[in-house]
Amino acid sequence: MTNPDYESCLRSCTECARVCEFCASACLNECDVAHLTDCLALVKDCALICWGVAALLSRGSHFSHEFCLLCAEICEACAAECAKHPLGHCQRCARTCKICADECRQLAGAHLQVTRVSATSR
Repeated sequence: MTNPDYESCLRSCTECARVCEFCASACLNECDVAHLTDCLALVKDCALICWGVAALLSRGSHFSHEFCLLCAEICEACAAECAKHPLGHCQRCARTCKICADECRQLAGAHLQVTRVSATSR
């Protein structure tokens, strides 16, 4: 059973991974793929980290929060790159990545605050 505190982030990561996978496929079908190489690389990286974080959250891994921070960084980079392209799938990907980055950063930040409070109360 997944920690209920993780549900929102888990949903965001799964949705982001799905949207990134679609964006990569759609980019490959564009007429001028050459100008999308940076976008393709980032959406593949983003999908991979999002699937991984979703798996870690699903099983309550102790490393989830650290991976969430990395996921947020990659999602933000992906969002910035996708936002440069006027293609509908890239624009959707940019929005979804931004949401996922915010969710991951929020979850990781909440964990860091709890960890700091626990450490200072000892």
